[in-house]
Amino acid sequence: MHTVGFDVLTAEIAAVKPVRTIGRVIEASKGVLQVSGLSDIASLGDMVEIGHKGAIRRGEVLQLNPQAVTVLPDGGADGLSIGDPVAHIGNNEIAPHESWIGRVIDPFGQSLDGTPVLRGPKALPLRGQPMNPTERRGLGGRLETGLAVFNTLLPIVRGQRIGLFAGSGVGKSTLMAKLARGLAADVVVIAMVGERGREVREFIERVLGPQGMKRAVIVAATSDQSPLVRRRCAWTAMAVAEYFRDQGRHVLFMADSVTRFAEAHREVALATGESSSLRGFPPSTSHLITSLCERAGPGIGTAGDITAVFSVLVAGSDMDEPVADILRGVLDGHVVLDRRIAERGRFPAIDLLRSVSRALPEAASAQENEVIALARQRLGTYDRSEMMIQAGLYAKGTDPLIDAAIASWPSLDAFLAEDEPGATAQSFERLSKSLGA
Repeated sequence: MHTVGFDVLTAEIAAVKPVRTIGRVIEASKGVLQVSGLSDIASLGDMVEIGHKGAIRRGEVLQLNPQAVTVLPDGGADGLSIGDPVAHIGNNEIAPHESWIGRVIDPFGQSLDGTPVLRGPKALPLRGQPMNPTERRGLGGRLETGLAVFNTLLPIVRGQRIGLFAGSGVGKSTLMAKLARGLAADVVVIAMVGERGREVREFIERVLGPQGMKRAVIVAATSDQSPLVRRRCAWTAMAVAEYFRDQGRHVLFMADSVTRFAEAHREVALATGESSSLRGFPPSTSHLITSLCERAGPGIGTAGDITAVFSVLVAGSDMDEPVADILRGVLDGHVVLDRRIAERGRFPAIDLLRSVSRALPEAASAQENEVIALARQRLGTYDRSEMMIQAGLYAKGTDPLIDAAIASWPSLDAFLAEDEPGATAQSFERLSKSLGA
């Protein structure tokens, strides 16, 4: 139970603005508004409130000129009229608080679970800057995850950033929930960007569960909300993660999904007139994604670390589509979920041969690296020969490598599906036995 101190009360009082600058709508066209009277005070990215009491909606300042500012309203411009008041709110900031752990909030820091949310004493910018790369620590030690495959073949280390690439319906959300429950971290911050409304509660109660929620902060923006809100969701969650990191804690940050984050940005960017030259995405998409990812990772000095998992929706397993291609180049590893593996009932449906952890070989001992290399060799040999084996065209004894792969494959496949495997050392022991090593 968190108590309310004077710092919280002071922050609430400081957030109250007795005077606001008011502009007026002078034009509405192509989904954006032209607003006069704010040119001398507004900055790019500032928030505004549009309309009268009872019909107020938010908006964001997208463009500036001496005569008027361009505002993208949250939820479209339907119902707005010339002369409607537009109140300047201020910078895009969020003020996280310790009591947010175990809570579900929206991208504006408001409660989604029915209980009031306390405002922290310090406001943080949504689009914070990455730490100085020359001062950052290196990646830390290997983390226990609760999943055999990540404890051994695809290790996750403290401060690492990995991508989870998957199509719809192959177990991506379930795998992320298992990592949220099992990975060794102090706080878990989850951004649910553009999620289906009915799945938010299901994820909280059934998939993540009460045990997972005890150390989690969920920031949710559903698919029916405006692109401004969906894009803001990832930034808010990262700012919350940075708040706990700066307290010296180890934070697990999870974004589901970066694809919907990029799609929301595309809608906003096109409203400002930016061209769509990157297979439908504007050129600013690359910087948007990389700047978000670079905010995660190891900290500086007494600050903690942010270990991050970014999910990507890849239609038709197209790993070369723009969002997937951008992420692969900036992350410290990627995990690919394969629909064919899911269809035969093995979960998590990780395609090990297409997945990489850049924490290796440093994250494992020499002996462990030998076991990992042997497992990959056996799986690769079986994958290349699978059609011939299943067609009955291979005769036992023809190739010792294929014989060993056939003998190891059932136990290796079962090993990849193990959860709650115990400590990493125990996982490696079982992996070695499945290989006959």
